[in-house]
Amino acid sequence: MSPHITELERRALELMKQADFGPEAVQVNAAIVEQAPNNEFAWTRLGRCHLEQRNFDEAVSALRAALALNPTSRVATNLLNDVRKGRAQTPTAKERATTGFSGREFAMLETLAPDEAGRALRPRIEALFDAVNATTIAGRIVEVRHRNGETGSKLFHANSFHSHSIGHIFAFHHGGRWEPQFNLGWFSSPPLAVSCMRIGVGFHCSQAGRDSDRVAGQERVLAFFERFQQTLEKSWKSELARWMGANGGFIQYADRPPAVDLVPQRAVEWLLNCRNAAALEWIFVGRWLFLDNPDAAGILGDRAKLARVVDETFRTLYPLWLGAYAGASDG
Repeated sequence: MSPHITELERRALELMKQADFGPEAVQVNAAIVEQAPNNEFAWTRLGRCHLEQRNFDEAVSALRAALALNPTSRVATNLLNDVRKGRAQTPTAKERATTGFSGREFAMLETLAPDEAGRALRPRIEALFDAVNATTIAGRIVEVRHRNGETGSKLFHANSFHSHSIGHIFAFHHGGRWEPQFNLGWFSSPPLAVSCMRIGVGFHCSQAGRDSDRVAGQERVLAFFERFQQTLEKSWKSELARWMGANGGFIQYADRPPAVDLVPQRAVEWLLNCRNAAALEWIFVGRWLFLDNPDAAGILGDRAKLARVVDETFRTLYPLWLGAYAGASDG
């Protein structure tokens, strides 16, 4: 190690002990990695400096360099997680103008604990609920449920969304726990390969949880799913396949990601031939918006556009839902 590097290292350690992560610390550690690019500790210190100054992109680059040298570094890994959280909670001017769900919101979903993510995203989710509740189709669904003896003045209530695990928030219409659900779901990456949102109809076929009526509830949902299959077989096979092909529609089941490898016709056949709904616990069909698709990202980031897509999707799937729920068309 040259005397110059030795002096730089000495000064870097002095600044770190003083908890000084300001401009001099950046300059010193940057000089070290320029001359000794395999110095894992200098890269880590440089990442910490950039994090403290909220230069998140530079922090990520430095910490990734440290982890490339030592993938098991707990310090660099923890700092990188702190960077992601900090970046998620610090919107850019463009992100502040976003009314829907941008990369920032999905980063919150990825990095925050479930309760924290729910609190952070509640205003945007509830604003979307308000927009969807104002649609004609939402009113029709509520009316059908009233005729079936159910309660609820709105399709989605403020408490209609849930977050039980990191990276996932879901919502279903009020009272829909044991019904064919009009369902919305948000996923970060991870747990899925790409951050995305689902919009469609789902069947929660599991007895898991502490609901006192979960055994009877499961039986009810399974009966609804059989009626859904009958409606699909009778008059919706071709129409659903066409709609899925034109609108990014995919099925999802169990705890798997959306089945993007299934062409629409095969996905419809899967729905028709499914005989183990109880074992799968969850079955969904609907539209998916992936954040890495520019058109979909534009929809996700604009609440008005997103509400229109939710409205269009719910209107399209309404006859299928109605066949499952009420057993006949309401005309």
